[in-house]
Amino acid sequence: MSDTLDPIEQTWQRPPATVASRRRDALGALVLFACMMPSAVLYRLAGAMGEHSEMWITIVWAAVMCGALVFRRRWPSVTALVVAAAYIAGMELGASELLFSQIVLFVSMYTVGAWVSDRRIVRFTLGAIIGAMLIWLAIAMVTAVTDPSIRGDYNGFGTQTAMLAYFGIQVITNLLYFGGAAYFGTHAFRSARQRAELEYRTMQLEQERERSASQAVALERVRIARELHDVVAHHVSVMGVQAGAARTVMDANPDAARSSLANIEQNARTAIDELHHLVGTLRQGDDEEASASVSTISTSQLSDLVRESSEAGLPTHFEVHGSARPLAGTVSLTLFRIAQEALTNVRKYAGREATADIRLRYLDFAVELEIANTGLVPVKPRPGGLGHLGMRERVAAVGGDIEIGPRSRGGYLVRARIPITEAVLPTGATA
Repeated sequence: MSDTLDPIEQTWQRPPATVASRRRDALGALVLFACMMPSAVLYRLAGAMGEHSEMWITIVWAAVMCGALVFRRRWPSVTALVVAAAYIAGMELGASELLFSQIVLFVSMYTVGAWVSDRRIVRFTLGAIIGAMLIWLAIAMVTAVTDPSIRGDYNGFGTQTAMLAYFGIQVITNLLYFGGAAYFGTHAFRSARQRAELEYRTMQLEQERERSASQAVALERVRIARELHDVVAHHVSVMGVQAGAARTVMDANPDAARSSLANIEQNARTAIDELHHLVGTLRQGDDEEASASVSTISTSQLSDLVRESSEAGLPTHFEVHGSARPLAGTVSLTLFRIAQEALTNVRKYAGREATADIRLRYLDFAVELEIANTGLVPVKPRPGGLGHLGMRERVAAVGGDIEIGPRSRGGYLVRARIPITEAVLPTGATA
């Protein structure tokens, strides 16, 4: 079977015969030849083929017909035409065998229907053989009817009637014979095509399963990378700011330095806890992982994130607009991580004088998170940065959209909008 061609295509072809199949064809041809020889002797002894038939003619005739079968699956049409021509020629020359020779003819015609992919060639080849056989049979019968040496036991009309009846029987028998060869050959070809189609579909399903598995692994790697980036980048940036502040005021204001060191310690503990949680969820099933993610990180922790950001030296203001309502775990986690990453970028790039505002809006059919800052705007993106990419991937994964870029009045803006299925009913409305 071709790995690239669908068996339902008209140009599909059966795979070529294997070496083992060709050996079986040769063995089958040899067996048929071996069976034809004693059969020919029995026909001669019974006097069915006449008294003057030469045995050597039968031997050569049988060798040609059976020898052609060796190549039946390599050149099906040529083999069938050669066998049919040899059969007619042998009968005319007095070959004395009528049983196994017809089996050879049947096998050759069956092979055309079973192995030729171009069905037009099948129809042409079988039509030519059947037509030639019927014409030859008609000529033979007419010759027999008009032969003056026919037996005189019946009058002319009775003899002709008997011969015509015999001729009719022969025509019906041969039509059934040829029709059977064509039918079984065609059925074999269709069965082979159905098997090839099943194998092809199985191969496609296996390839699709492998692609799905690879995509799942890639998506999981991206998810892990996003989580690690968000957790590590946020807490490390806070610790860096606090460490710098502690170093600056260590001699002049020991209390402030101790406060900064305490914040560093707290962020380190939080980072370790989140990393432990992340590693733990990777060892659990999908349902356990999802429930753990939902129960540990959500928009309810935005206030803590804002407080932590302010303590780290970035004045941050948080507002909630609209009627708060429960969100899906993935949506809540996505909003928290976007806020976390946006504040991390403000601390890294916006400068010491920057401030940040976070607004969480509950709309009728969406929830919107906006993080704006008043700091500096980088002239060009930092090489190798993955923060923006991670935010876009997170929002796309929950069917939302995100806007990231400088504000017209200065500073930077990150605005994510995620659709939600449950709408907020107007005041006084009833469901």
